[in-house]
Amino acid sequence: MSPLDELFASNVFNDSVMQQRLPKDTYRTLKKTIDEGRHLDPQIANVVAHAMKEWAIDKGVTHYTHWFQPLTGITAEKHDAFITPTDNGRMIQSFSGSELVRGEPDASSFPSGGLRSTFEARGYTAWDPTSYAFIKEGVLCIPTAFCSYGGEALDQKTPLLRSMEALSHQAVRVLKLFGRDATRVLPTVGPEQEYFLIDRSLYEKRQDLIFTGRTLFGAKPPKGQELDDHYFGTIRPRVQAFMRELNEELWKLGIYAKTEHNECAPAQHEMAPVFTVSNIAADHNQLTMELMKRVAERHHLVCLLAEKPFAGVNGSGKHNNWSMVTNTGYNLLNPGNSPYDSAQFLLFLVAVIRAVDEYQDLLRISVASAGNDHRLGANEAPPAIVSIFLGDELTEILESLETGTVYKDHGVQELAVGVHVLPHFPRDNTDRNRTSPFAFTGNKFEFRSLGSSASISECNVMINTAVAESLRLYADELEKADDFQSTLHDLIVREIKAHKRIIFNGNGYSAAWIEEARKRGLSNLATTVDALPHLLDEKNLKLFETHHIYSRTEVHSRYEIALETYNKAIHIEAETALAMVRREILPAVIRYTGDVAKTAASIKQYSPAFNTIPEEKLLTALTEETSMLSEAVDRLMIAVSDDKHPADLLSRAQYLRSTVLPAMDQVRVYADSLEAMVDRTYWPFPTYADLLFTV
Repeated sequence: MSPLDELFASNVFNDSVMQQRLPKDTYRTLKKTIDEGRHLDPQIANVVAHAMKEWAIDKGVTHYTHWFQPLTGITAEKHDAFITPTDNGRMIQSFSGSELVRGEPDASSFPSGGLRSTFEARGYTAWDPTSYAFIKEGVLCIPTAFCSYGGEALDQKTPLLRSMEALSHQAVRVLKLFGRDATRVLPTVGPEQEYFLIDRSLYEKRQDLIFTGRTLFGAKPPKGQELDDHYFGTIRPRVQAFMRELNEELWKLGIYAKTEHNECAPAQHEMAPVFTVSNIAADHNQLTMELMKRVAERHHLVCLLAEKPFAGVNGSGKHNNWSMVTNTGYNLLNPGNSPYDSAQFLLFLVAVIRAVDEYQDLLRISVASAGNDHRLGANEAPPAIVSIFLGDELTEILESLETGTVYKDHGVQELAVGVHVLPHFPRDNTDRNRTSPFAFTGNKFEFRSLGSSASISECNVMINTAVAESLRLYADELEKADDFQSTLHDLIVREIKAHKRIIFNGNGYSAAWIEEARKRGLSNLATTVDALPHLLDEKNLKLFETHHIYSRTEVHSRYEIALETYNKAIHIEAETALAMVRREILPAVIRYTGDVAKTAASIKQYSPAFNTIPEEKLLTALTEETSMLSEAVDRLMIAVSDDKHPADLLSRAQYLRSTVLPAMDQVRVYADSLEAMVDRTYWPFPTYADLLFTV
């Protein structure tokens, strides 16, 4: 066995470990639960718990935790020791089935959107046996769902699991009509994770990075990403050392970290894993983000996951590569050799097209955040307008079906680059479109709008549920058909005509697309504040109710949490900006201005004939910019004062977006202008040049 074989999943209570440590009957029962989505047999919980504890103790573990994902955007854990007191004043190490299956954290201390009051503290965590337990930092972590005393979901995992069941149920109905023997369909995800690495000593000197995760000030450095020399460039030794240790930590946890490279912006990088089942991919991505930060600290670095940590350079996203796979191992979005002839593929394809068209608002909502508003549509990420890229071949196939004309197969074309020694190889039938929010890339769709710090759960809930609704409607119609083939053909053609407006293969960054999208009737929800109210649209509430994803109460709670999170994020940024200007920037500028004035005066005193025009010009510019900065700060202070904030969450969010954010932007304009004039030895914190080019 190679060292990597020994390392991989060494800290995971996975299938091979369970086979070794569980009685055969217990293992088979648990395996059915995992593979077939059955209810967990409570009789086996004690046996599994004992085996899990013994395995963990053998690895030096003393504590366990129910590891869950509340609506804070990060994970939560409460550690308990494997200790039970005995009558003789000693103790034994024990872990019961009830402790494995259920925990009881305080539900009032997590975001609930009104589902829980402070005096209503009880909440429950419930073991998710489909996601393996693992050891992290010497603690046995048990992936769990988190719900309230009344059963409402208070986490990211529960709705995701519900949506997976809904998608599977409807997809299996459709597959049976094609004579397929699949009994379960699993959505799979491969989330590409972008991030920045900066030196920790520099990070600690910037309040904006510490409190908000992004820089609120920073003049453009002489060099940014104009030369495109960082993308896929040679990885620097310090970063390579970080990546090497990160890979090892991820591999220990069974995370399929595969690809690593420099991204477009200076100091920006990417890690991409191999595809896996959606809920496991979500767990793994949360672990990945946590470990990126933890490993960075050990290398005296800081990992920034904010969507737009630096103005003027590319922000960070998370490309959510989504597909559907049967439990017989077949990818339902694989076109095969002849997608035109594959009615099953075409039906699942139009199901996705319909889902994205009908619920484009939900996809936009699923990626909405204060941080992502700085990134979407900024000619570095997909626009806020949701559309689908299919590529030329699939688009031509759908057009031929719609018009009833014969499709002319272009066949497999070889790509020759004009150098004889290089091999010829088949060219893909579609190019890639980095401006598209939802692009077909061969056998999957890549949803590129998600922000880098976000959980992937919510966007996958929306995709799974919307596609499940398409498949439900198709199954209802096809199950009643007297002539399956003709009904299927008519259904596919009808759906192409009804939803082709969402297909766009052009440049999503162009101004012309905005006008074209408006003519097509596509929504353009430019900001989080524009998008979130549509979560409560009746069609969306009915969708969630139909598939038992969210109750209306749960939807309202998530709406309130999202608005409150947005409001708090903007308020913290505004307060941080004020503190930095008043306590750091203005004192530094005034001190420098005074020294320039003293220099000019001393020169004049030495000899009135000496030329002080450079000093006087600099003084004039400094005093004018400082005066404008001071006035802008006064306006921002008024804007963020409590008596200016409307009481209800939506009105306050609208006020923050339309009044506070522009006021912050104006303060930044003058502060950044002054940074470009002030001697760098006076400037109170590291510049963009320091942050982006020192690792």
